Amino acid sequence: MIALLAAVLLALPLLAEPVTFNRDIAPIVFHSCAPCHRPGEAAPFPLLTYADVKRHASQIVAVTGRRYMPPWPPEPGYGEFEGTRRLSGDQIERIARWVEGGAPEGNPGDLPPRPHFTEGWELGPPDLVVQIPRPFTLPAGGGDVFRNFVVPLDLPDLKNDTRYVRAIELRPGNKRVVHHANVVLDHARSWREREGKDGQPGFPGMDLITESGAEFEPDSHFLFWKPGSPAQQTPDDMAWRLAPGDDLIVNLHLQPSGKPEPVQPVLGLYFAKQPPRRFPMLLQLEHDGAIDIPPGARDYSVTDQLTLPVDCDVLAIYPHAHYVGKRIESWAVLPGGDRRWLVRINDWDINWQAVYTYREPVRLPKGATVHMRITYDNSAENPRNPNHPPKRVRNGDRSEDEMGHVWLQVLPHGEGQSDPRVALEGALMRRRLEKYPSDFVANFNLGGILQMDGKHQEALGLFAKALEARPESAVARNNLATSLMVLGRLDDAVRELRETLVRDPAYANARYNLARAFEAQGDAKAAIASYLEYLKDHPEDAEAHVHLSNLYIAERRYDQALPHLSEAARLKPHDADIATNLGTALAIRGDIEEAIAAYERALQIDPNHRTARENLARARARLAKP
Repeated sequence: MIALLAAVLLALPLLAEPVTFNRDIAPIVFHSCAPCHRPGEAAPFPLLTYADVKRHASQIVAVTGRRYMPPWPPEPGYGEFEGTRRLSGDQIERIARWVEGGAPEGNPGDLPPRPHFTEGWELGPPDLVVQIPRPFTLPAGGGDVFRNFVVPLDLPDLKNDTRYVRAIELRPGNKRVVHHANVVLDHARSWREREGKDGQPGFPGMDLITESGAEFEPDSHFLFWKPGSPAQQTPDDMAWRLAPGDDLIVNLHLQPSGKPEPVQPVLGLYFAKQPPRRFPMLLQLEHDGAIDIPPGARDYSVTDQLTLPVDCDVLAIYPHAHYVGKRIESWAVLPGGDRRWLVRINDWDINWQAVYTYREPVRLPKGATVHMRITYDNSAENPRNPNHPPKRVRNGDRSEDEMGHVWLQVLPHGEGQSDPRVALEGALMRRRLEKYPSDFVANFNLGGILQMDGKHQEALGLFAKALEARPESAVARNNLATSLMVLGRLDDAVRELRETLVRDPAYANARYNLARAFEAQGDAKAAIASYLEYLKDHPEDAEAHVHLSNLYIAERRYDQALPHLSEAARLKPHDADIATNLGTALAIRGDIEEAIAAYERALQIDPNHRTARENLARARARLAKP
C-alpha cells in the first residue's frame, strides 16, 4: 500500500513555483521599463517599486502581450543590436502568470537593487553647452509638431579653433512633450534664413535635406535622442569635426500635452583630445521618387540597392518612414549569393523610430550588395493612417507625405593608399544618378570626385548638369571654372567666375580663382586687383601674398612686393621657398644683409635648398665687394 501511494505521488505533476515580483518581475521592469518610467522622463507614470508595478499590473499585461511595450520594433534574428529591450516570450508569459497569481510581492531578500540613474549631465560637465536662444511654445492641442531650431556656434568659447566632438548629450528641457530628436550639423549655415519666419523660434519640417543632400552631416554619425536612450558617444578616434561658425540644427518631434508647454533644448558637447583617425560614412538607401501610393493600397513597396566597391563594417542602422509605412527590411547579398539580414521591422510605427547599433560590426566584403524594401499600407484598416478616408500619398518631408529611407553607418576599409570613402561616395552618387539623372547633389558630388582624380573633362559635364538643376549655385559654378582653368580654357573660366561673383559677391574662393585665372592669362593689372580684393577679407592666406608679390616683382615694383613676401614668410615660417624668394627681393632692392639673413633662414629650414645656397653665396660675395 505504501509503495502504491508513492507511485501515485510520483505521477502527480509538480506544482509550478509562484511567480513573485521581487524575484521574477523586478529584474524585467528595472531593465526594460524603468529607463523611461521614472520621474522626469517621458513615460506617464513611474515603475520603480512593487506598488508602482502592481497598480498598473493589468495594463502591463495587455501592452506586453501585444508587444507594444517596451517599444522595440526590430524582429529577433534579423540583426543583433545593443540595448535590446524586446521581451522574450518567456518574460511576457512570466508577467501574465504573476498577475494571474494575484501579483504577490515575494521575499524581500530576492529584490534586486533599484536601478541607479545619473541626474544632470550623464557624462559629467560638458566642454561646451549651447541652447536655442528662445523657448518655443508648443500649443496645447492639435496633432504632432515637427520643429527645427538653429543653434549658432560662432561663439567665443570655440576661440576660432576646429574641435572634434566625441560625445553629445541632449537635454530636451521638457521630456513630457519631446518624443525624439535628431541633431544635424550645417557647415554652410544654409538654414539660418528660415529661423523664426513664422514668429516663433525655429521653423517647421519633419525631415531636413541640407545643401550637401544628406540629413546627417557631422562626418557621418547619427546624432539621435529619444527618452531613456544614453548620451551619444563615439570613440575618440572617430570623433566628428566642429568648425567655428557651424550651426547645429535640432530637429524635434513634439506631442501636445493638453496645455501650452515651453520647449528649449540644451546641448552638451564633449571634445576629443585629438583629431580622428577612423572616418565612418552614412549610406542612404532610398527611392522617394517612386513613392506615389494610391488610396486603399495595402502592399505598396519601394526598393533600392547599392553594390559596395570596398570592404565595409556596418556599425549602425536607422530605418525611417512616415505614418503609412508598414514593413521595413534591409539585407545584404554577399558575392557568393548568401543573404545577411541587417534589420526587419514587421509593424513600423514612426513613434518608435530609433537608431540601432550592432553589438558587433557586420563585415560586408567588396562586391556585396545592400538592399532595402519598404512596404506601405494606405488603407482604412491601417490604424496609423492619418487620412480618413485614405487619400493619395506622395513623397515629401511633411508629416502627411511619405518617405522611405534606410541609413547605414559604415566604416570602409581600403587597399593601398587610396581613400575608400571616395570610392564609396562615387558608387553612391552613381547609383543616385541612375534613379535621378538631373539630381543636383549627385551631379555635383560626382563631378567633385572626378575633379580630385584629375578627370576634369568628365567633371565639366557633371557640373554643367548640376547647374541646370540649380543655376544659382555659386559653389558648382566655381568648381566648373576650376576645371576649365586646368584644361586651359581661361576665357571660359573667367566668364564663369565673374558670373559666380555676381550671384555671390562674398564668395572668397571664386575671387581667389578669378585672380589666378587673370594671372594665367597674363593680365597682371586685373590679377593684382583681384588678389588685393581677396586679401581684404583673407589676410592670413600666405599663398595669395606670394602670388601677389610675384606679380609685383615681374613689374619691378619691389617696394610693393616686399610687404607681401614678408607677411607670407611670417604666416609660413617653415617654408624654405618663401624665405628664399624674400631674400631675392631684398637683394634686388639692395638690402644685402637682410637678404643674407633670409637665405640663412631658408637653409635652416632646408639645408639642401640649392637656390638658397647659391643666392646666399652671391649675396655674401656682393657684400664683400668695396
